[in-house]
Amino acid sequence: MIYRVETERLGLREILVSDAETMFELNSDPEVLRYTGDDPFESVEATREFLENYSDYQRNGFGRWIVVLKATGEILGWCGLKRDRETNEVDIGYRFFRKHWNKGYATEAAKACLVFGFEELKLDKIIGRARKENTASLNVFDKLGMSFKEGFEEDGESWKLYGIEN
Repeated sequence: MIYRVETERLGLREILVSDAETMFELNSDPEVLRYTGDDPFESVEATREFLENYSDYQRNGFGRWIVVLKATGEILGWCGLKRDRETNEVDIGYRFFRKHWNKGYATEAAKACLVFGFEELKLDKIIGRARKENTASLNVFDKLGMSFKEGFEEDGESWKLYGIEN
């Protein structure tokens, strides 16, 4: 398996079209999507179509990556960086199957992505956004050494913006 980023426990690789069923399953859990503002995919086929058109790797050289538990090969979820086309900001994001919550995987994967962003991509700054009720994600930002920047409203919800500079 070729990973873009590795930690002791985890391997992060590009999301493949063949991952459509797994990504559909991940995005079908209302608890996983609870604080994201995202809607679930309508079908595995819609997920496959999304992945076929996902161009972040080609456009930016990075994107959201599948997170694999190296010991078993099990897909835990995804984590990675994303460049906003309008603002040019790069944010860190993650989404894991519920059975893998509270095991340190989000923090471990996200730390590896920050290192990749600063050391490999030479980014100056990486941001993170989370709904104010999403204490688990806010705790991950704290563990990453990110600092609270500001609160903001979007789509009738209260969000918090965090950032870290190289």
